[in-house]
Amino acid sequence: MTRPQVTAVMLAYGAEPYLVDAARAVLASTDIDIDLVVVDNGCTGDGIDIVKGFPQVRVVRPEQNTGYSGGCRVGATEATGDWLAFVNSDAIVAPDALAKTVAVAAEPAVGAAMASIRLADNPELINTSGNPLHFTGLSWAGGNGEPATAHAVRTRVPSLSGCCFVISRQRWQELDGFAAEYFAYHEDTELSLRLWQRGLRLEYVPDAVVRHHYEFSRNDLKLYLVERNRLVTLLTAYQTRTLVVLAPMLLLTEAAMLAAALAGGWTRQKTRGWGWLWRNRSWVGARRRQLQAERTVPDGVIAELMTARVAPSNVDSPPGMGVFNAVAAGYWALARPLLQRR
Repeated sequence: MTRPQVTAVMLAYGAEPYLVDAARAVLASTDIDIDLVVVDNGCTGDGIDIVKGFPQVRVVRPEQNTGYSGGCRVGATEATGDWLAFVNSDAIVAPDALAKTVAVAAEPAVGAAMASIRLADNPELINTSGNPLHFTGLSWAGGNGEPATAHAVRTRVPSLSGCCFVISRQRWQELDGFAAEYFAYHEDTELSLRLWQRGLRLEYVPDAVVRHHYEFSRNDLKLYLVERNRLVTLLTAYQTRTLVVLAPMLLLTEAAMLAAALAGGWTRQKTRGWGWLWRNRSWVGARRRQLQAERTVPDGVIAELMTARVAPSNVDSPPGMGVFNAVAAGYWALARPLLQRR
């Protein structure tokens, strides 16, 4: 049997202290033929010059920082392999991790597969074993800080983590990958929904180990993009029926997020997202028409994997989260059967 031909895509921005180690780990992958495309989105560290000298590495530099979604698009365009592996520049893949992830992604009815993302400073603990997806579009690192032994079974996941996942290049091209407009955050959620809406599964591969130098951070740009892109995903990926059924809870969530923004001092970032949606309503409409036209199954297929409880372990819950979760759980108990009804 011929070995899988895999192109890994890695982005570089800023200091990138782990870039060289991450690139070396990818190139040391076993049981696959591997090459690596590094997208220089504005790397300021010495690592980018070092990896340029590695065999089987191509470095491409866009004219400007294209973000995660745009950078992945640039890198995928340069790919030659039958499989695309997207790997963060601070993620160290085990030698067999990509081969194991490719093997699962190659199974019939699997749209894409993700590795077991561990915390680099304690690989016995999970960083994410798949991202939970709240029915209001909220998502976070699933299982963060929990023992890897509690996530040792292969499972379906609602949403892939962009830290390390594999998809066939043909399928990526059919979907036209991530939308560059996302820039960063939630593009992996949108891609996951699109795969589920084509009747394909997303799989977590527990023995494909990746050590991630994870550091949770908040800044003005991230706060703006996370909330804006959550709304973009809702407005474009959900069926009209789903939006109607969930409308009261979605409006309540908007009010809750605005209250959180007021309390946290990021009101401008929250309202800036609303402004972007209005100014770019033509693109949002076109994106919605594209995503609804390509789906083959209703939202009820993914509804069974969604959650009604917001419970990220890497951030402190804001005041009132218990009340929000109770209301959301009650609403979801009524709404989910309606979405799953044929």
